[in-house]
Amino acid sequence: MGKNKGARIVITLECECKNSLENKRKPGVFHYTSTKNRRNTPSRLELRKFCPNCNIHQKFKEIK
Repeated sequence: MGKNKGARIVITLECECKNSLENKRKPGVFHYTSTKNRRNTPSRLELRKFCPNCNIHQKFKEIK
């Protein structure tokens, strides 16, 4: 029998400033990786993290 993958999965968080061109220090999109429990949090995760491209704290949304 195979093992179950479990409830915890690795997700990628992407800054929502990826399309705006103002206040950028360098080009590109910044990503964070994190884990979440898919049973407790079935919807997309949204966290406030530091974006080194914008040099401020921004909302990072989960991407697929």
